[in-house]
Amino acid sequence: MLTRLKRMKDRLDPWLDLKRRIEEIEELHHLASEEGDDSLEDELVDQIESAASDFEKLRIIELFSGECDENDAFLTIHAGAGGTEACDWVSMLLRMYTRWAEAKGYTCEIIDLLEAEGGVKSVTLQIGGLFAYGRLKSETGIHRLVRISPFDSGNRRHTTFASVYASPVIEEEIDVQVKPEDIRIDTYRAQGAGGQHVNKTDSAVRITHLETGIVVQCQNERSQHKNRATAMKVLKSRLYEYYRELQEQEQEKHAEEKKEISWGNQIRSYVLHPYSMVKDHRTKHETGNVQAVMDGQIDPFIEAYLKMRLSG
Repeated sequence: MLTRLKRMKDRLDPWLDLKRRIEEIEELHHLASEEGDDSLEDELVDQIESAASDFEKLRIIELFSGECDENDAFLTIHAGAGGTEACDWVSMLLRMYTRWAEAKGYTCEIIDLLEAEGGVKSVTLQIGGLFAYGRLKSETGIHRLVRISPFDSGNRRHTTFASVYASPVIEEEIDVQVKPEDIRIDTYRAQGAGGQHVNKTDSAVRITHLETGIVVQCQNERSQHKNRATAMKVLKSRLYEYYRELQEQEQEKHAEEKKEISWGNQIRSYVLHPYSMVKDHRTKHETGNVQAVMDGQIDPFIEAYLKMRLSG
């Protein structure tokens, strides 16, 4: 309840601050007009433009209307077609989302990481901050990379893929039932780079939900008990998202992560060669500044998706 109240306050306070600033601008404009003082014109223009910019940012936030849009998020990235190239692509996306989270003041914790030659085979992050899930749900889908591969001695162009899946961290007041008979729990030894054991006990945990086929795992803690608790939290998050989509009769969405991670299924393309462009195939939003995107500047893509959903 306290978390809910804090988030409501965090959502309201920026609007109250903007209202106060607009009132100050109006008062300053009124005084300048009465005195015929043109010297304040530049200052007024700057303040109005700043307020308009902040209004647009707050208006975007009002697009978050889902039950869990305010929640923290789990974000899972899997390598697809492309072998070593695909694992490097997952590493690049991991960096992109980590930088995005840092720039927004969000927390970012690795829940599970499976390294492979050339990069990362799969990773699950827990990203904490107001509207983390509301923003990141737009990232669910297949992400395609086109570039000259650094792993190809012939300097040939390669196309590779990775899947991204976002689900909300479920608050205590939202009940998601998981019966013991509905799941299979496996334990194994956590592994680091090169297959070296992080510890000598079977502390890592993998949970399979038998009905849906959803599989989650956690190995970031040395304690099997802690890893099991975290994995169960991720499973409940994934199940909530799964059943929500079924209720909305949008079953095609829950299959995003299960789609073949290859040509024809991508939601966004990142092209580094023969030209530079990042393009979202759902909203048609694009930019030629690929480096900025890879440095975490993905908000324009997120906002374009939110606007599209609203207009749809």
